[in-house]
Amino acid sequence: MAVVGWRRVVGLSLGAASALVSSGFLLVTGLAVLPVAGSAAGRGRVLTAAARPASALVAFERRRLRAWYGTPTPDRAGRVFGYLAVRTVVGLLGAAILLLVGWGMVTVAVTVRMWLVGRPFNGEGEPVGGLTILSLVIPGAVLLYLAVQGLAGVVGLERRTARRFLGPTESELLRRRIDELAESRAGVVAVVDAERRRIERDLHDGVQQRLVAFGLLLGRARRAADRGRADELLRAAHEESQRVLADLRAVAWRVYPAALDTLGLEEALTAVAEGSGAKLSYAAGSPPEPVATAVYFVVAEAATNAVKHAAASSVHLDVWRAGAVVRVRVTDDGVGGADPDGGGLAGLRRRIAALDGRFAVESPPGHGTVVEAELPCA
Repeated sequence: MAVVGWRRVVGLSLGAASALVSSGFLLVTGLAVLPVAGSAAGRGRVLTAAARPASALVAFERRRLRAWYGTPTPDRAGRVFGYLAVRTVVGLLGAAILLLVGWGMVTVAVTVRMWLVGRPFNGEGEPVGGLTILSLVIPGAVLLYLAVQGLAGVVGLERRTARRFLGPTESELLRRRIDELAESRAGVVAVVDAERRRIERDLHDGVQQRLVAFGLLLGRARRAADRGRADELLRAAHEESQRVLADLRAVAWRVYPAALDTLGLEEALTAVAEGSGAKLSYAAGSPPEPVATAVYFVVAEAATNAVKHAAASSVHLDVWRAGAVVRVRVTDDGVGGADPDGGGLAGLRRRIAALDGRFAVESPPGHGTVVEAELPCA
């Protein structure tokens, strides 16, 4: 806390100095605008000439806020002159409070020193009593405390001013949110369409072909004249029926894993880990159903890719909760080179985006793959 307090004081001191510079700059700019106030072209020339030093002052304020307050500001032009005008008033207010704090500290220190070194005398030559000293020190300490709180308020004002004038406006935020929603909606449609196509492909190339083979085996068993040959064909048909059931179960799990409803996310991920030979670390509790479903598909897709396509010998599945966010990380030591825009990973990105989440893939060739996802639970 002490380090943070001193950083705030240094930041305010620098802000007070820059406020003096900004006030002089604004005064000179205002005086230059006055003679051409009636001419739009003249005002434009003056403001254009003043734009570069104004941008330099704003750039300094960005660095000061970031370095001493830990407050990043958007890298955009914003309303530079409006920001400097308001920020100058706030900076001068901070300078006044700093002077008040300094004066109060010096007054308290001098009074206490006089009491410790030698008792002061009043105007009539009589020593001042302890109660009199306390009546001076205690109000001074209270005023010092209030001044310190005022400094904290100035820090808050500076942050809000930067967000108000240098950050995006409400209309820009609304337009950005509309774009995000439109993109996520398109992503959801694309995900549903891709899932539908994959289900159709799995049914056509897998289940349908096995059912055809199953039917052929039954037909041959019916026509077999030899009892032993018929029994052999029936055994083969029975085995084929088991494979058909396994394929149907796999397709159903890709549509929606029933284990999420019956066993929960942890047990469903445990089954994925066992099926892929991965190591699972789970500490996410019971997230909401849409989040749990998305987490399951991220882990299942990434683990399947690691085993089937990346030839990984070690796969780690980490799922944990950090505040109101569930985080997922799937790491493997495979060949790397995964395409983030490929069908499976692109589908996962769209699925995560539909929940306002974050998805990232890092897969340098020859150095394994790391798939990360972050999903809000609120």
